[in-house]
Amino acid sequence: MDLKFARTELSNKPKKVDLEKIEASVAKNESIIFYFDRENSHKDLLELQDHFEAKGKSFYMSEVKFGLSDNDYMYQVHIMS
Repeated sequence: MDLKFARTELSNKPKKVDLEKIEASVAKNESIIFYFDRENSHKDLLELQDHFEAKGKSFYMSEVKFGLSDNDYMYQVHIMS
């Protein structure tokens, strides 16, 4: 599963990350927050949630708006042990 991190500039393309790199970051930290781009499908993020909850982790996801347009949002994902 490949996901896209949130853009740092609106004109840039989002950077891709695979599940193994996310798992490595979660293993290093007791609590970690990721910001994912709006181009990710909600279904993929729910699969990510199922993956980490099956491993006994707590998973919280929310949409973060950063502008007035309906397209100005990103997903915030907080994974904890």
